[in-house]
Amino acid sequence: MDIVCLDLEGVLIPEIWQAVARKVGDDRLLKTTRDMPVYDELMQYRLGIIAELGLTLTTIRDVIASLDVLPGAREFLDALRQDYQVVILSDTFYEFGMPFMAKLGYPTLLCHRLVVTDDIITGYTLRQPDPKRAAVRAFHDLRYTVTAAGDSYNDVAMLEEADRGFFFSAPANVTAQFPQFPETATYAELLTRIRG
Repeated sequence: MDIVCLDLEGVLIPEIWQAVARKVGDDRLLKTTRDMPVYDELMQYRLGIIAELGLTLTTIRDVIASLDVLPGAREFLDALRQDYQVVILSDTFYEFGMPFMAKLGYPTLLCHRLVVTDDIITGYTLRQPDPKRAAVRAFHDLRYTVTAAGDSYNDVAMLEEADRGFFFSAPANVTAQFPQFPETATYAELLTRIRG
C-alpha cells in the first residue's frame, strides 16, 4: 500500500501562528514559512516576539482550542485512508498539533517538540535534521511509494523526495519558484491527482 504524506498547517488546519497574531493583535506573528523559507530563522523570530510579549503556552493553547480544521479536511482524509496510509509531516509542535488530531480521525503526526519553562516557550527541539525529507527517505527504505502534498517552502524537500509531489493552495511566490510541482486548489482536485 502506498503512503501519502501531507503538511498540516495551511493544508488541513489553519495557520496557528496567524490565529495567535490575530488574537494578541501583533501582525509580526503573521509571518509563516511562506514568507520566511528558513525554518530556524522564522522560529527564532517568533520566539523573540513571544518573549517580548510575555505570551504563554496557555494563551496559545486557548487560541488553538478555538480553531477547527479546514472545511472538508476530515472528509478528504477519510477518503484518502480508504486507499492509502496517511502520515502528517509538519513543522508544528506536538503541543500545538495534537488537539487537531482528534478532529482529523487521529492520523499519524510527525513533528517537533517545544521547550517550555514556567509556561513560556523558550525554544524547540527538531525531531531530526531535514525532517520531512528524512521521513520520505525512510518510507522509501521500507519500500513504500510516497505521494506528498504541501503549501509552502518548508514542504519542497518532502515534495522533491517523494515519488510524486503536489502543491495545495500554495501562494504564487512559492509555486513560481518550483513549477515542477503541479498545483491543486481543492481537496477534490488533490484527491484526483493522488489517485492518478
